[in-house]
Amino acid sequence: MRANYRSLKSLKTYSIPFTGLKLGKHDFDYVVDGEFFKEFEYSLVKKANLQCHVTLDKQETMIILDFHIHGTVEVTCDRCLSEYNQPVDIHEQQVAKFSEEEVDENEEIITLNKNDVEIDISGLIYEYINVSVPFIAVCSNEGNGRDCDKDMLDRLNQLSGGDEQEKSEDPRWDALKKLK
Repeated sequence: MRANYRSLKSLKTYSIPFTGLKLGKHDFDYVVDGEFFKEFEYSLVKKANLQCHVTLDKQETMIILDFHIHGTVEVTCDRCLSEYNQPVDIHEQQVAKFSEEEVDENEEIITLNKNDVEIDISGLIYEYINVSVPFIAVCSNEGNGRDCDKDMLDRLNQLSGGDEQEKSEDPRWDALKKLK
C-alpha cells in the first residue's frame, strides 16, 4: 500500500507532515463535507457533514493512526428513493511503517521511505466513509423518526402491480403454464 493516494491541491489539507513531530501522540481534526467528495469522481457519497479526529502516534519504526469519524452522510433510500442523512460513527486504525522495502500488498500497512516527509490520509478517510455506508439504505430503519415517503411507495406499488397484470394477460405465459 502506498503512502500517497492522491496529490490534488485541494486534498493537501489532509496530509500530515510527520518529519518535524516529536515521538508520541499528536491530534489532528478535519471537516469532511461535499467539497472533499468532489475530488473523488465516482464517490458513492456526494454530501456529508462529518468531523474527523486523527490521533497520530509517532514511534521509532512506525506511525499508528487512529481515526474517529462521526456525523452524517446523505444517501438515497433504496425503498422510496428519497434522500436522508445516514448517521456515521467510524473507529479505524492504520499502521505506517518506516522501511526501504515494499511490504506485501496483502498486508494493511502503509510503507514510508526516508524521502517521505508527510502522510496523505485523504484516501483512508474516503475509504472508511464509503465502506461505512450501508449496502441497502432504508430511511425508516434508522430510528430517526423518519418514515419512507408513503406517496412514492404507493406509486411504486401501483407500477409494479401493473406489470404483473400485463404478464398474466400475456398469452405466452399461459402457454408456459400448460407445460406443468
